[in-house]
Amino acid sequence: MAQAISIRPVAAADRADWARLWRGYLAFYRTELPEAVYETLFARLMAPGADGPFGLLAEAGGRPVGLVHYLYHLHCWRPEGVVYLQDLFVDPEARGQGAARALIEAVYAAADAAGRPSVYWMTETHNTTARALYDRIGAATDFMKYVRG
Repeated sequence: MAQAISIRPVAAADRADWARLWRGYLAFYRTELPEAVYETLFARLMAPGADGPFGLLAEAGGRPVGLVHYLYHLHCWRPEGVVYLQDLFVDPEARGQGAARALIEAVYAAADAAGRPSVYWMTETHNTTARALYDRIGAATDFMKYVRG
């Protein structure tokens, strides 16, 4: 039986669970970062600026099982600005219970409350499991991401 999912902001006492989840996210994307990056991001999550970054945890049975990071930014086409959902991860053993959907919907709610209803995110094309959810609660675009070479 699936446990109820609750969503709440990341708190200082969550440092170890947050790091475990973020390491899982980064491992999925075959990425390792220096410990200083973890320290910097966690400090920012504890004292976000007006535009973030913000962090939320999904809990099941009182245990953190997922996380999301998001931030607000200006946009040339939308005077109210937009929300970028940057990182989303759920423990593999907790998947399929609604945690990812609840985290995304919490970001949608935060965006609406801030008057910035446009939310976007990216994933790799091979991430078919996550894309099955994303296709139900979002709209895929034809844009490709490019980065400085």
